[in-house]
Amino acid sequence: MSTPESNETQSFADVLAEFESQARKTEPGQQREATVISLTNESAILDIGLKSEGLLPLTAFRQPPTPGEKFLVSVKGRDPEGYYELSLGKIARPTDWPALEKAFHDKSTIVGTVTAVVKGGLSVDVGVRAFLPASRSGARDAAELEKLVGTEIRCRITKLDTTDEDVVVDRRIIAEEEERAAKDRRYSELKEGDTVRGTIRSLTDYGAFVDIGGIDALLHVGEISWQRIAKPADLLSLGQELEARVLKIDPEKRRISISLKLLQPHPWDAVPTSYKIGDRVRGPVTRIADFGAFVELAPGIEGLIHVSEMSWQKKLKRPEDVVKSGETVEAIILGINAAERRISLGLKQTLGDPWKGVSEKYPVGSAIDGPVTSLTKFGAFVQLAEGVEGMVHVSEISAEKRINHPQEVLKLGQVVQAQVLAIDSEKRTIRLSMKQLVPTSIDEYLAEHKLGDTVSGRLVEISGNQARVELGEGIQATCRIGSRALTPSASTTAHLPGKPDLSSLGNMLAAHWKGNTKAESKPEPLSPGQIRQFRITKLEASGKKIEVELV
Repeated sequence: MSTPESNETQSFADVLAEFESQARKTEPGQQREATVISLTNESAILDIGLKSEGLLPLTAFRQPPTPGEKFLVSVKGRDPEGYYELSLGKIARPTDWPALEKAFHDKSTIVGTVTAVVKGGLSVDVGVRAFLPASRSGARDAAELEKLVGTEIRCRITKLDTTDEDVVVDRRIIAEEEERAAKDRRYSELKEGDTVRGTIRSLTDYGAFVDIGGIDALLHVGEISWQRIAKPADLLSLGQELEARVLKIDPEKRRISISLKLLQPHPWDAVPTSYKIGDRVRGPVTRIADFGAFVELAPGIEGLIHVSEMSWQKKLKRPEDVVKSGETVEAIILGINAAERRISLGLKQTLGDPWKGVSEKYPVGSAIDGPVTSLTKFGAFVQLAEGVEGMVHVSEISAEKRINHPQEVLKLGQVVQAQVLAIDSEKRTIRLSMKQLVPTSIDEYLAEHKLGDTVSGRLVEISGNQARVELGEGIQATCRIGSRALTPSASTTAHLPGKPDLSSLGNMLAAHWKGNTKAESKPEPLSPGQIRQFRITKLEASGKKIEVELV
């Protein structure tokens, strides 16, 4: 009986013998009939009647083969994976002029042997001596031409003159046709959404051209990474191999667009879990627009700082006044909209709210000084601190004269002193008064009089049921009057004439001295310019206001 060891030895011996037999049958150069089994992106797999299949590059065929098609092939050897390396069976060499003429008219491919380098090209033996121009040889320089001497090449006859025995052949046209066939086959195989491998062939400012199996595809700079990059060379290099996704195929224009970033996770997918409102973030300013600045928080994630969120100042005109492109800034997340891929940021919030504690820092009645930041018809804005402004109404600028527009006495940048009249922290407004800090005669008048005092005054202006009364130089009061006291001419606004009505003053004094009660009971109708007696009904020191009534 045979032992397991002897069976194993015998089995191995049989396999070795069969392998040696196969090797003898498939010596390099041996020709066999092959049948196409299937196709890959680069090769045709053929059955050559042996246990292992053979591989033949698709570039060896003029037209893409189909499964079941048969070819005559030559065995060249075996690759490391055990497949037989094949080449198409040798093409017949023309042996006479009629055969050359047939090949010329049929535009068929023939074989020839390069015999020498001659002026302008190569001498080729195709049964007769033929000339192969250097420009159609496929060689790039003289060194490559020398290497072709003694080799067998495939070519096509482009000129044939039997009389002069002049034959010109072209080798490059065969390679060009095979290249076009390979590209056509590659275009037909690809579809949008496919993942392809390729090698970077060239780099430009707008992208990279990638060889994806005999054809070039454009990898645009915007499709390289989710993060914003200035130029492709920052992330890619010549000869680099990569995987990408086919974005678009244009068969008519022979253009293919691919994307590298689509094979990477989208950075916005992690935003809801990575960021929340109120977070303090940091990043470089990537670009500046009229309405704000964009800040990169992470590769592919940008937030917008609107111009209104850059400074506590009200009149910020340009984002460039606060931030610069490329500058790294800190900001606070104000809002997140993951669906629309938007993040709102605030820069001024990182600096602290300048209005916090304003009431304690600038209490009502305190004096401040600061520059005038803007002028309007109704008043002037004064800066108390960075981001804090107060407004001086036009009526609070001067107590000595009537001002129609603040620019009559103030200018931008002028440093002024004012008193705080009121603060509204919610509305972020502060009312100021300049005239409260300017010493005037009204201060003395207020100090010398009290409520109920009877004083003399001159009617300056009557408007409706209210009159303006001059009690002294620069001292004015308001007086409410009844309709019966008005004359027809006083029912509308009138102004003080150049001289007072002395006759009215004389009548008033005469009636007073003589105790003429009749004159008192029927006073003369009011008119501008009259001097009358009034009783003080209100004295307001803080606002420097006086109200009186007729006696």
